[in-house]
Amino acid sequence: MSARLWMSTAIAVAFLAQNAVSVAADLRIGIITPPPHEWSKTATRVAEDIKAKSGGKINLLVFPSGQLGNEAQMLQQLQSGVLDFAFLTLGEFANRDPNYGALLAPYLVKNVAGARALLKGPAAQELLAGMSKFGVVGLGYGMAGMRQILTAGEVKAAGDLSGKKIRTIPLAPELDFWRMLGSAPTPMPLPAVYDAFANRQIDGMQIDFEGTWNTKYYTNAGTMIASNHMMFPMIAVASARKWAIFSKEDEELIASVMKAQIDQLVASYARIDADYLAKIRTTKVSIVEASRPFFGPAIDRWYSEWRNKAPILKKLEEEAGKL
Repeated sequence: MSARLWMSTAIAVAFLAQNAVSVAADLRIGIITPPPHEWSKTATRVAEDIKAKSGGKINLLVFPSGQLGNEAQMLQQLQSGVLDFAFLTLGEFANRDPNYGALLAPYLVKNVAGARALLKGPAAQELLAGMSKFGVVGLGYGMAGMRQILTAGEVKAAGDLSGKKIRTIPLAPELDFWRMLGSAPTPMPLPAVYDAFANRQIDGMQIDFEGTWNTKYYTNAGTMIASNHMMFPMIAVASARKWAIFSKEDEELIASVMKAQIDQLVASYARIDADYLAKIRTTKVSIVEASRPFFGPAIDRWYSEWRNKAPILKKLEEEAGKL
């Protein structure tokens, strides 16, 4: 083969590789939440919007309920290019870099509006831009509802949580929060929580109003501590390997749709939280309103430790203080 022919062939191969996704239409997005959850509904809207705006060229297949594995497994698939997109909690990132855990600081924001503003701020966007070290491209932040506390028995003060087994995710900032309250944080896969709570293998859980209602955890509960004590961000990510071979046009289309839909998701949680709390009030569950003083000195202790563990926390606090 002549040098000129070899060069032409190489250029053609490179061009086809770079535009592979423009031709090969099927992509996949993995999510841990079940179909009724707002994350899953949002992923479906993303898929519909991308398909419409691409003229049917890009078909995004949605896999909810952890069908493609847990978050650690999905992150590995993203890194290898086997999976294209995912909605992930902070867990796998915060356990590798504590700065991502700073977004779970208790009472960093007061409500959904504060969370939405902070996630658009410089510090959070700095973290989003740094996702490349995990082998993914950060496309934007979503979130679930503000964190509340659901318990089996009666709780009137933070001291009543002492010694109680509270289901959480295996995430250092959450675990520290519960330990400082004197509770026993108990990591557990989400599908196992209902039976564990019903059988009293756990005494309570950190959850949102949406999950409490849709999964019917309230049927085995005694008290809902409506605390809004923590936001729970989600990060929409793409496989860096796959993103590198998308055409520029497809990158821009996917990124713009993803950003718009997950921002709408975040904004909607003010209404969603209010709606589900109203439903929970119709049950036998006692509602205890709680603010930062409810938790006593535990939160100050948490900040004292995490300002050293996660340097970006100070930036987040400064920005939150201006909201």
